[in-house]
Amino acid sequence: MRDKILRVLRGYDLSRVKIATLGSHSALNILRGAKDEGFETICICRKRESAVYRNFGVADRLIEVESFEELLNRDLQEFLRRENAILIPHGSFNAYIGKFDSLEVPIFGNRKLMEYEVSRDLQKEWFRRANVRTPKEFRSPDEIDRLCIVKYQGAKGGRGYFLVSSPEDFRRKAEEVIKMGLASKEELENVEIQEYVIGANVYLSFFYSPVNNRVELIAIDRRYEQIDGIGRIPAEEQLKFNLRPTYTIIGNFPLVLRESLLAQAFDVAERIVEVSKEIAYPGMVGAFCIEGVFNEKAELVVFEISARIVAGTNAGIPNSPYSYILFGENMYMGRRIAREIRLAIEKGMLDELIY
Repeated sequence: MRDKILRVLRGYDLSRVKIATLGSHSALNILRGAKDEGFETICICRKRESAVYRNFGVADRLIEVESFEELLNRDLQEFLRRENAILIPHGSFNAYIGKFDSLEVPIFGNRKLMEYEVSRDLQKEWFRRANVRTPKEFRSPDEIDRLCIVKYQGAKGGRGYFLVSSPEDFRRKAEEVIKMGLASKEELENVEIQEYVIGANVYLSFFYSPVNNRVELIAIDRRYEQIDGIGRIPAEEQLKFNLRPTYTIIGNFPLVLRESLLAQAFDVAERIVEVSKEIAYPGMVGAFCIEGVFNEKAELVVFEISARIVAGTNAGIPNSPYSYILFGENMYMGRRIAREIRLAIEKGMLDELIY
């Protein structure tokens, strides 16, 4: 597949490359960053959301579709190739496109590593090979003997996640989740049950630069989730109404980590990048996010990875403390992606960024 994509890329006029993405998730971040680096932009958006991208004025060309799956249509792909477009993937690519075998347009990053996001088993193998500390896993609800969090496969934005403390607790809450329409019976048969590590959750957004041959920390955030609102309701009322809040993500807050903890973050990121080169050539390219928690010993425990830009980086526009320290100017993930593409074009290295 990569050979086919590189053949497409070699037919591009590199002096007229455009940046394209789906109008969702972190598109404003990506498109603003592309324009800041001098690229023309294309936004493929659903009609009901087109006003967002029209009003912010970051898309030079808006293509309205009924559904994001239309990105796989031959005519739309041919148009993108004629426009010398490079696609920047984000969470909606996994949520709506899934496997990328039918997407014959150059993508910035590694599409094979993105597929690891929808398979927690593949993620666990990646972490094992990188010798990363992870939460204890339970293969069956019958094994639950402590506080655990139940997650689904794929990028669901925390929707429908729930806490359990016993097999009986799991079965009762699973039925409630189905009745609430937050998950299907099939999804609950393939859940991941992780020990709930008590600590401070962090979302570490890194960038691996083939041009600079380095791992860069661009931003850190934490999530604002639906469950956070339950603290506004007295415990008596929570119990009376049997409230079942979930972990659906509503937004993100920027975060600055204690400086003494940064070494752990870089150590984990660098090991994950090295193993990525072994499991899916050419390995990690560009944005990735390590999702974890610092436990009571201030040890980083990792529970997920996203091999693309995450929505938490939106909180880092126009810069985070880390990106400013590194670059000495306004820099954020969307712009960092576009700059890497621009530098790679100038240095004749674009092939190394594309899959």
